Amino acid sequence: MTDDEHVVSDHLVHEVIGPALTPLEAAGALGVGVNSLLVLGVISVLLGSLVDEHRLTNADIGLVIMVEVLSMGVTTALAGALLKPLRLKSIGVVLTLLLAAIDYATARSSGSGVFVMRGFAGAIEGVLLWITVAMISRTATPERWAGVFFVTQTLAQLLLAIALAVWIMPRWGANGGFIAIAICAVVGLPAALIGPSRLADLNPGEAIAGPPPFRGWIALIGTLVFVAGSGAVGAYLQPLAHQAGLDAGVARTALWVSLAAQVAGSSAATALAGRVRWFHVFLITASSTLVVWWVFGQHIPAWLFIGANAAAGFTGLLLSPFLVPMTIEADPSRRAAVQSGAAQLIGGAMGPLLASQLVSDRDVHGTLWLGAGMLLAGLAIVAWLHFTNRRVVAVA
Repeated sequence: MTDDEHVVSDHLVHEVIGPALTPLEAAGALGVGVNSLLVLGVISVLLGSLVDEHRLTNADIGLVIMVEVLSMGVTTALAGALLKPLRLKSIGVVLTLLLAAIDYATARSSGSGVFVMRGFAGAIEGVLLWITVAMISRTATPERWAGVFFVTQTLAQLLLAIALAVWIMPRWGANGGFIAIAICAVVGLPAALIGPSRLADLNPGEAIAGPPPFRGWIALIGTLVFVAGSGAVGAYLQPLAHQAGLDAGVARTALWVSLAAQVAGSSAATALAGRVRWFHVFLITASSTLVVWWVFGQHIPAWLFIGANAAAGFTGLLLSPFLVPMTIEADPSRRAAVQSGAAQLIGGAMGPLLASQLVSDRDVHGTLWLGAGMLLAGLAIVAWLHFTNRRVVAVA
């Protein structure tokens, strides 16, 4: 390879499968995913405001999140299994505009209408996310690109959360929040236009084709359970603040401060990719998260509630990119890695669904016990995978 070819190669996103992408194409593919997940960073305060406006109940919060995230996860999984990555620009443009329309329609909904709108939104968001997951799973360093994705996604959520907390929702309430989400969807339209038109097809003879093997399925189950624990608690951030004697403003502040910490956590994960063992990250984040949830169960001042949520945000996003190498260690064919995003989303739906069965308008602390139990169960699953894999490698 000549020196000029080396220079060009250094500016490409190297793929394990398919040709390299230009930086602009990679940025577009990541931007489409950021657009699809933007609402998840603020959904707890949006739905909490609907409860305050008597348009939903506390139990509805978990159910609505379940509907949207489950719809997203199932659609991402089906797209990964059934769709060929062709005409991605057209798909991105059409679905982005549809998503903006549905976000706007949610602002005019209450009760069952919110469930319907967020279910449709989740289906659209799932296909948009598939474009990003398909690109990341094909790269030579998926944990690094997953880290870049999480940094970008969380930074966008942070800016939106600050705008909601400081300016939009105090003045216009939940309606203003959902209209802001719709505007953001339209602003993200250029990402679909600059992304790749297609990605390499996964033919039957290639490494990622077909369903995952047994250990790959176990890794996906571990991912699902681990994420479900965090989803169960995160969905009830505002009711947990109320039960600690704090108002909605504290919950909104806690949200955007946590998102700022998540930017730092995902940036740290990107810098540490390839330098630390994923299992050590799992142990550290699980331990710190359990301490935070114990704090949430106490009657605490606002600064401690905000600080604890920030700590959970940092460690949560520090962990997220390492879910991919955990899955690849269990299934080196990367067939499970392609479905990792769907497993995370389905886990994010399962947690709020189960939590909704354990809360009432007077007490939401049951979600903390549920989250702790699922977090420990998920940790046990990935620990089993890790230590049995070491024995398999030693024998081989």
